[in-house]
Amino acid sequence: MASEKPQKASLGRVLVIGGCGFLGHHVVNLVLQHWDTTAVSVIDLRCQRNRRPASDGVEYVEADITDADNLTKVLGRLRPDVVIHTASPQAQGSGAVSNELFRKVNVDGTRAVVTACQQSAVKALVFTSSASIMSDNKTDLINANETWPVIRGKNQSEYYSETKANQSAPRLRVQAAAEELVLAANRTGDSNLLTASIRPSGIFGEGDVQAVYHLVNIYEQGRTGVQVGPNTNIFEFTYVENVAHAHLLAARALLLTAQASTVPLDHERVDGEAFLITNGQPIYFWDFARAIWRAAGSDKGTAHVWEMPREVGMLLGWLSEVAFGLVRKPPTFTRQRIVYSCMTRYYDISKARRRLGYVPLVTLSEGVRRAVQWTLDRKAEEKK
Repeated sequence: MASEKPQKASLGRVLVIGGCGFLGHHVVNLVLQHWDTTAVSVIDLRCQRNRRPASDGVEYVEADITDADNLTKVLGRLRPDVVIHTASPQAQGSGAVSNELFRKVNVDGTRAVVTACQQSAVKALVFTSSASIMSDNKTDLINANETWPVIRGKNQSEYYSETKANQSAPRLRVQAAAEELVLAANRTGDSNLLTASIRPSGIFGEGDVQAVYHLVNIYEQGRTGVQVGPNTNIFEFTYVENVAHAHLLAARALLLTAQASTVPLDHERVDGEAFLITNGQPIYFWDFARAIWRAAGSDKGTAHVWEMPREVGMLLGWLSEVAFGLVRKPPTFTRQRIVYSCMTRYYDISKARRRLGYVPLVTLSEGVRRAVQWTLDRKAEEKK
C-alpha cells in the first residue's frame, strides 16, 4: 500500500503585502507549494509583475499601504488570518527624495498595516525587517545575535536601516520605526494580534536585480580580475526562498500560539520577537562573488587577481559619486559598496533554529546556481 503524503500545515487565509515584489512573490510561491490555505491574496502598489496563473486562485489587489483608510477597507474585505508584510522600497540611493520614500513606506505604511490588522481581526502579522539594522556600516559584526543593539540615530549611516529598526531614537521618537511598531503591537489593545519580525541578511535569488545582477554585469564586462582588500572578511548571504520559508514558519508559530490557552515561556516564544535569518553558511565576500562568476561561465580562479587597497577603492568611489552627481544620476560605484566589500558581517541564527524550527531549504551553492541562471535568462530576453 502506497504511503500517504504528509499533511500540509494550515495557515488559513493568507495575505502577502508586497506580494509582487522580489521577496513577496517567493512567499506566495512557497505558500502555494508547501502549505494548506483557505485563501491566498496579494496587496501591491502594482500587480502586473510576478503574478501567479489565474488557475492558482490568488487574488491580487492594487493598493497603497500608506493610504490607511483604504488599506483597512481592503483587509476588512479579505479578512486574512495571517499577514506577511514584505513591502519596502529597494535599499539603495540616498538624499531627501529617497529618504522620504523610505520613511513613508517603511514607517507610515507599516503603521497603517498594523492598524488595519488590529481592526480586521488578523491573528498573525510577520514583518520583513533587515539584519542591517544592527550595523553602523563601519564596524564588523562577528556571529551577532538578536541581543546585539540596534544602531539608530546619528550612528546609523543608512536611512533605510533607520526606518527598518526597532528602538526609539531622538530624531524619530514621534515616528518610531517599522520593526518597533510591529513588535510593540504584539498582544496590545483590544485585538488579539500576534506579531514577529524576520531580519534577513544579504538576500539574493531569482528576481534579484541588485547584487547578483550587478555581479553578473561585472563578469560580462571582464572586470573579475580585481578585488578590494585581501578577502579575509566573512559575509552572510541568504537565498530568497529560505527567507520566505522563515516568514511562513513564524506565521505558523504565531497561529499555534493564538490557539494555545497559555502564554509561551520566554525561551520558547515567537510573538513579540525578532529573528535573524541567513543560509547558515558564512563565506568570504569575494568567494561569493567568484561563485556568481563561475556560475555565469567564468573559468578563472584567484591566480591573476589584483588586490585593490581599500583606500584606493574609497577614493574611486568618491570620484564616481561626484561625477554621477554632476549629471544627476545615481552612481553605480560608491564608497558604501567598497565598505560592504571589506566588512565582516555574519550572524548566529540559533534562535530561529530553536524557536521556529528553521532549517534552510536550499543550499548557498544551489541558490547561486538558480539566481545566476535566472539573471542570464532575463538578460537574454532583454537582448531580443
